[in-house]
Amino acid sequence: MTPDGPEFSQIAVGFWRLHEWNFSTKDIIHFIENALEQGITTFDHADIYGDYGNEEAFGTALKERPDLREKMELVTKCGICLTTENRPNHYIQHYNTTADYIRYSVERSLKKLRTEVLDLVLIHRPDPLMDGSEMAGIFMKLIEEGKIKHVGVSNFTVDQAEMFQSKLDVPLATNQVECSLLHTNPVYDGDFDQAQKWNSSPMIWSPFAGGRLFTDSDERSSRIRSLLSELSEKYSATPGQIALAWLLKLPCNPQPVLGTGKTDRVAEAAGALEITLARQDWFRLLEASNGHPVP
Repeated sequence: MTPDGPEFSQIAVGFWRLHEWNFSTKDIIHFIENALEQGITTFDHADIYGDYGNEEAFGTALKERPDLREKMELVTKCGICLTTENRPNHYIQHYNTTADYIRYSVERSLKKLRTEVLDLVLIHRPDPLMDGSEMAGIFMKLIEEGKIKHVGVSNFTVDQAEMFQSKLDVPLATNQVECSLLHTNPVYDGDFDQAQKWNSSPMIWSPFAGGRLFTDSDERSSRIRSLLSELSEKYSATPGQIALAWLLKLPCNPQPVLGTGKTDRVAEAAGALEITLARQDWFRLLEASNGHPVP
């Protein structure tokens, strides 16, 4: 993922919608194999995905094909507590980043994913009650016990990430944030500057704005989509590949996380790695997103 951090693939696949794909265990295995063939080896999970069920579905596939585990990096997240039949003791949606809950979540993820170690564990959302020292302490213990390799955060502000990093004895591997041509906040709010400062690669969720980049009919989306279409002809690529290439050109070395269950979409995304946008074309897309030239 970074020169100084874990070696992850440049693009990842996220499994927050796995429960919607109607995949059998055989289908999951086929999907994993296809991603690996494309050089995509990082698989992103969270304990809450699929009403706390997607990790187990993925783990069932690894139980049948344990040889696949050594070819991938497993990422998961914890800290969000949903109100659901699967968690009857949760009477309000909340966050829990106590040491006991982090350990509980990691142990369950290890069991569900059928693995002895997690390559990266993230705090899923910043918790107003989070104690940086307590979180750092449990993560260091889990690293010492060989249960996780790396620590990261998700959706943290620059100051929140800075606070947590100050308590840790290891570098934060990533801050997973939302970014796309329809959501450029991290380009300006210091998230990506901090990533460069720390030599850590931000993971990017919703790189296509949840599909809105290609479906919304508002003026901004239409403007961006028109330019993506023009540039796709120039670069002999698809509009989706151009949108990913725009993200991949950022000097913070981001790792877009795909949310698709379609093997052809995964293969298409991998093709974006072969595209190098000209600097002026990158700024044309930024201008289309902003609706005005840079100052």
